[in-house]
Amino acid sequence: MNPSDVAVDLSILQLFLNAHIVVQLVIVGLLAASVWSWAIIIEKFFLFAKTRKETDKFEQVFWSGQSLDELYQALAQRRNVGMAALFVSAMREWKRSTERESGERAARPMPGVQLRVEKVMDVTISREVERLERRLTFLATLGSTAPFVGLFGTVWGIMTSFQAIATSNNTSLAVVAPGIAEALFATALGLLAAIPAVIFYNKFNAEVARHAARLEGFADEFAAILSRQIDKGL
Repeated sequence: MNPSDVAVDLSILQLFLNAHIVVQLVIVGLLAASVWSWAIIIEKFFLFAKTRKETDKFEQVFWSGQSLDELYQALAQRRNVGMAALFVSAMREWKRSTERESGERAARPMPGVQLRVEKVMDVTISREVERLERRLTFLATLGSTAPFVGLFGTVWGIMTSFQAIATSNNTSLAVVAPGIAEALFATALGLLAAIPAVIFYNKFNAEVARHAARLEGFADEFAAILSRQIDKGL
């Protein structure tokens, strides 16, 4: 056999075209999963960068000494995420709880106000964490299952090689190599899909934990501010 023919037969495209339909499905599935995982990774990079920027900006404005009512009025009319959403939800509940049904402000805030505000902030933090964690489960699933899917393709490719040997009664490299190459190709794709998914899943999980800690810290500080306001009104 001409060496150049062997080189052509062992090219990636030729391996895929000559592979068994099961191995082809494994390869296509792993490639699609890898592309989708990279789309999620890129989207999360931009999302976390935007979240950090908006959180830093809000904290700077919040602690600048601006009136809380003015800040609330500026933010209440737009869609907020992150710490701004936490502040708006807390202020909205505060205003609802400290105003009478007629719209007039109560002379004495009710004792349950702070508890309700804290509950609202807890719910908002949970929603924010859920927003940031969306689609991360896919990365975790891909990272844990892709190597096994690739291994399945590997086993099937080796089975194909043995069948080719048994059929041709020939153990030469030209007969064995294509099936072994298909097997190794499926394994490589499984690892190629799994390794980045695991790395970035862990990275983004840490990002979510850090952001949740910042939100919880702000919620505690804001609850202390509201508690002082309640004490002044009592």
